[in-house]
Amino acid sequence: MGDIDDAHVGLEFPSEQDLVTLRRVSDDIPWTAFLIATVELAERFSVGVLSTRSHKLSQQPLPHGSTTGAGGADGQSGALGKGQRTSTGLTTFYQFWLYVTPIAGAYIADTYWGRYKTVCVSVAIAMLGHIIMILSAIPGVIGSDGSVGLFILSLIVTGAGGGGFKSNISPLVAEQYRRTKKFIGMTKSGERVIVDPSLTTSRIYMYFYLFVNIGALLGQVGMVYAEKYVGYWLAYTLPTCVFFISPLILWYGHGKYRTSPPTGSVLPTALRIWRYASRGRWSWNPIKTVQNLTAEDFWESAKPSKVVGKKPEWMRYDDNWVDELRRGFKACFVFMWFPIYGLSYNQLNNNLTSQAATMSTHGLPNDVLSNLDPLALIIFIPLCDLIFYPALTRCRITISPLRKISWGFYTGAAAMVWAAVVQHYIYQTNPCGYHAGTCVDANGNPLVSHLNVWIQSGSYVLIALSEILTSITGLEYSFTMAPRNMRSLVASVLLFTGSLSAAVGEAFVSLSADPLLVWNYGSVAVLCAITGSVFWIVVRKLDAEEDKLNNLAQGHLESRKTISEE
Repeated sequence: MGDIDDAHVGLEFPSEQDLVTLRRVSDDIPWTAFLIATVELAERFSVGVLSTRSHKLSQQPLPHGSTTGAGGADGQSGALGKGQRTSTGLTTFYQFWLYVTPIAGAYIADTYWGRYKTVCVSVAIAMLGHIIMILSAIPGVIGSDGSVGLFILSLIVTGAGGGGFKSNISPLVAEQYRRTKKFIGMTKSGERVIVDPSLTTSRIYMYFYLFVNIGALLGQVGMVYAEKYVGYWLAYTLPTCVFFISPLILWYGHGKYRTSPPTGSVLPTALRIWRYASRGRWSWNPIKTVQNLTAEDFWESAKPSKVVGKKPEWMRYDDNWVDELRRGFKACFVFMWFPIYGLSYNQLNNNLTSQAATMSTHGLPNDVLSNLDPLALIIFIPLCDLIFYPALTRCRITISPLRKISWGFYTGAAAMVWAAVVQHYIYQTNPCGYHAGTCVDANGNPLVSHLNVWIQSGSYVLIALSEILTSITGLEYSFTMAPRNMRSLVASVLLFTGSLSAAVGEAFVSLSADPLLVWNYGSVAVLCAITGSVFWIVVRKLDAEEDKLNNLAQGHLESRKTISEE
């Protein structure tokens, strides 16, 4: 804890009166955090492109006379011709796989390699997956049975690398900021304020997410046209070249980043503590069991100071670490609600892209509209950081993370309502009615609704707002609530909810085709709205503990190493 204390030397800490009367502001963001965010930008440029391009490649057939999958100005690009249901199933599988593998990446980082080394190895694995995907799209291979096999293999390899990357890059970026306690600061105007590390962490993740979406936007806009007019081999090669920036930046920053070394296997100890605390709390009555396992005093019996007689050999921690573990478990409970929110967000990469293809695009690729999501985020994130959130703090209005998350569910639901209304009017105006997705003329050319594709914009803007409220806040919550030596693991739990969302999404695949798409969007909207309401009712009490949980004393768990600088 020595280096943590060094970060607070000479600072004035707020009194109880200060906590009530002074407004709270964030601290400056370390430059190394922006360096790591650039690594994520390059990764998102590449992996985001591979994900979005893959839906159309697998759905649409190889255009007549094309050897690259390019559709040209008047056609739809494609290669495998598996249809909307199969393509949605493949992209949903990829999302599931991409969010399962972070658990293994987190375990390896916390136990053996540390976050920095795990990120470096994961980047190498993902690079191999990129190369395999390029091979699946080269002329002479694309569209063949071999292309299908290589394509699926590339999804598996890229997902394995991406999983190890995702579970460790977000904790690594926030770890660049060292302070953990509130302190008194002074603004340029002479106002006395409280500098709040939790607000700083929130700000770090907002800009981290901004870099994510800059990468996504740059990649998707350019690669849409590369795919449409040149072919998939170029649409996959250029992102791979950009992805090569990641290892270069990681190499440049070696020795400059603040990193956490592995501390041994923390997970078995955490599970032992939970099992020890649950002794005598089980009952044949399931309601009574739930009440006992969620009681306020559940963790008290696992604290070393409460043990009567000889302590178990594995109990090599202090009381404060149990409090931190309790806080981490509460964060994981919050994340268990995210799979329902993910149902709305996941429509971006499949059904909304297919919806655009049934409307008048006026020469635009049908998936260009999906870029409105990262574009809206690039606009809204700085507005929130520089204008909206500061205005709220000046008015002494604090929006807690859990309140943001609950509102994120509602905006996600609103996005799906918008999509359902648009889909309804597509069915009303398409020449084939409720079979808009397969409507063609006598020559096989697609017939579409006269509706302008830009009326989809509302869905993408609302989803972007929901990401600011839910996804960014989830990253912040996973870092601030996790014990210091379990940050990758708790981050992986947040990511794992993405795989659960993809698994739940498989149940909606049967609705992901004409004539049932209105039901698809409508049912997701209802689920999100109901879940957001129930979520807030359940977490209101936890929300009231926000400041107390953020200011817990740091605990100690016996381990091989302590936090250090590489």
